[in-house]
Amino acid sequence: MLDRIHSIDARVRAYITLTPDLAMRQAAEADERLRHPDAPRLCGVPLALKDVLSTRNVKTTCGSKILGNFVPPFDATVVSMLRDAGAVTVGKTNMDEFAMGSSTENSGFFPTFNPWDLDRVPGGSSGGSAAAVAADECIAALGSDTGGSVRQPAALCGVVGMRPTYGRVSRYGLVAFASSLDQIGPITKDVTDCAILMQAISGHDALDSTSLQADVPDYESSLHADVAGLKVGLPREYMAAGVDEGVRGVVLKAIDRLTEAGMEIVDISLPHTEYALATYYVIAPAEASANLARYNGVKYGYFDPDSDGVEELMMNSRGTGFGAEVKRRIMLGTFALSSGYYDAYYLRAQKVRTLIKRDFDQAFESVDLIVTPTSPTVAFPVGEKVDDPISMYLSDVMTLPGPIAGIPGISVPCGFSQGLPVGLQFMAPPLGETVLLRAAHAYEQLAGVESATARKAV
Repeated sequence: MLDRIHSIDARVRAYITLTPDLAMRQAAEADERLRHPDAPRLCGVPLALKDVLSTRNVKTTCGSKILGNFVPPFDATVVSMLRDAGAVTVGKTNMDEFAMGSSTENSGFFPTFNPWDLDRVPGGSSGGSAAAVAADECIAALGSDTGGSVRQPAALCGVVGMRPTYGRVSRYGLVAFASSLDQIGPITKDVTDCAILMQAISGHDALDSTSLQADVPDYESSLHADVAGLKVGLPREYMAAGVDEGVRGVVLKAIDRLTEAGMEIVDISLPHTEYALATYYVIAPAEASANLARYNGVKYGYFDPDSDGVEELMMNSRGTGFGAEVKRRIMLGTFALSSGYYDAYYLRAQKVRTLIKRDFDQAFESVDLIVTPTSPTVAFPVGEKVDDPISMYLSDVMTLPGPIAGIPGISVPCGFSQGLPVGLQFMAPPLGETVLLRAAHAYEQLAGVESATARKAV
């Protein structure tokens, strides 16, 4: 795997930090564990970690210059769980700075490129993790999903990406963007690997006050249960204007395949969907404004050595350390929380969030799952949207409502448009990961993905 990374990553740029010495030590330990029949399923498997997860004695930059040399003294809970399971960490993957972006062009260091077409983006913000999996630079990876940052890059790179129920996976050691929305999720080559990785990272964690005290089912065993009779809702709002015609056609063909498996497709409505984008871009920046206040040039991270006084130190350190998109969202969030505007923006957005959640609650009274496109387009050219924030934000229009409601979702490859991968998204009620994985696995087994119509660049 390290040889593969060294042979192609100069073109893909999936990794910020490689950890070959650590990987070889962990591999040697895994070799010893594998001599015994009770070795865990992940023992010896090379994995990558999005660089937003704290790793003891390994740089954790969040794709930002302000944390360019930060080395945490502790592991995130999910990292500890993976290491206990014998997984091997080959490196930390590139990302949009502080997970703010949809293309991995907002990284403070360099962009990542899509393995299917190196002139196109891999999606974001977990673009490095998705590209690494797609390019065979790791077996699987972890990303984080605040508004779609696991599922959207998974769709654009032709791999599987899952966002669990909020609280199902511990956020301890995940550097915060928007605390009420952030969730860690797996990016894998297929649904079975997704279930195995979910099993390894799920469960209650006393170190995370938002962690759910709920039993973890056997996700892998649930894959093989019958899907006949499942009711799957198709919301009309997700197939409206803005969805590329090629994507629409591939997704509708994939939905037809679901009926072949015995699932029933039901037309539904999620009427407040049109407000999800605006709601997200009030709540998430507001929480980011508060979470990123800690990067002030005093305790850790980048500081400007030539500043005169504390105020100038903070202004210069934040001004130099943060990139343009992070500054934009901090300003948006600070404005939404400011005196005189809090009620008009943040409080109103929270009320609309409740309405969006109620839409899903009502829909799940009549259907077991919801199916939609993951992204309205295939991977777009590098540079096409980087100077157009609104156009970039619309890239996540299909994936934003789920995190607002706190529900799980998964993206699976369902075909190609313009020679590039298209993703099919399933969403389920809270703690509905088993039915989510079961339906995704059934579709995957029934349809497969015809690779003859497209070839990876690497």
